[in-house]
Amino acid sequence: MSDVRWDVRHLSVGQVAQRSGVAVSTLHFYERKGLLAAERTSGNQRRYRRHLLRRIAMIRIGQRVGIPLAEIKEALDELPADRVPNQRDWEQLASRWRADLDLRIQALHELRDDFTGCIGCGCLSLERCTTFNPRDVLGDQGPGPRTLPVRGDD
Repeated sequence: MSDVRWDVRHLSVGQVAQRSGVAVSTLHFYERKGLLAAERTSGNQRRYRRHLLRRIAMIRIGQRVGIPLAEIKEALDELPADRVPNQRDWEQLASRWRADLDLRIQALHELRDDFTGCIGCGCLSLERCTTFNPRDVLGDQGPGPRTLPVRGDD
């Protein structure tokens, strides 16, 4: 058990780092990117509201599943600024990512299932490409893999 005394309303940057498992430098980075906001004491020390621990958790979860920080920021910007977000607010935020995550899961399943064969790159370097990509028709669609959905192609 930690011997750090937790303030009811505000936490120091060190307390937030300890509680969230995020380095102090990462918290400063999140603040520069507009993902977190700190208040300042009269001595110019950062103080974070306790509810920001939830935001940090959502940032980390979003990053872990590959959601770009810009999209995480957009979602977090929709949380209420005038009160602590409640369960419904967090559910709405999570639902924004559901369709995207479902597409990512589908793409990963396809990659897993097709990885040992041709993945439609149009390279014709494998003997099987003549079966899956005759006359390099996928190459006419542009560079890179063509059979798996790529973010931004949909």
